[in-house]
Amino acid sequence: MSVAFTKEESAETASETLLPDRPISPHPNLVTEAGFKALQTQLAEARAAYDAAQAIEDVNEKRRQSAVPLRDLRYLTERLRTAQVMPDPVATDVVAFGSTVSFSRADGRVQTYRIVGEDEADPKAGSISFVAPVARSLMGKAVGDVVGSGAQEIEILSIA
Repeated sequence: MSVAFTKEESAETASETLLPDRPISPHPNLVTEAGFKALQTQLAEARAAYDAAQAIEDVNEKRRQSAVPLRDLRYLTERLRTAQVMPDPVATDVVAFGSTVSFSRADGRVQTYRIVGEDEADPKAGSISFVAPVARSLMGKAVGDVVGSGAQEIEILSIA
């Protein structure tokens, strides 16, 4: 529809209010209990931001301020709908979803990550997604196992 038939000031304003949806992963939506609660918190924050934007009187500004929260509401609602809360692993003999794994790399670096759902992964905070290549290679392995090859080789040091 042409911008001439809307109340937006310009085509630029119209494009600011029509944000594409956030992509939904094709993988199962596995989450930890903490990850599920974080999604619920994010949904509540997006809802509050959307409600605040709806109180704005200027139509164009209301649309601009509503665009991101509305997109996030759609995404988070779907992620919560499809979430599969996984229990914490009961054993530490092999790497599983929710495990915290320490491993050494071929270059001598030692890293520790918790394997979590895609939405809760934050490598800088010590968590990686279960679909990350490193996590996939570690799943089902035990302390002392070596995965990868050459410069990409890693050895599992501990599992918690």
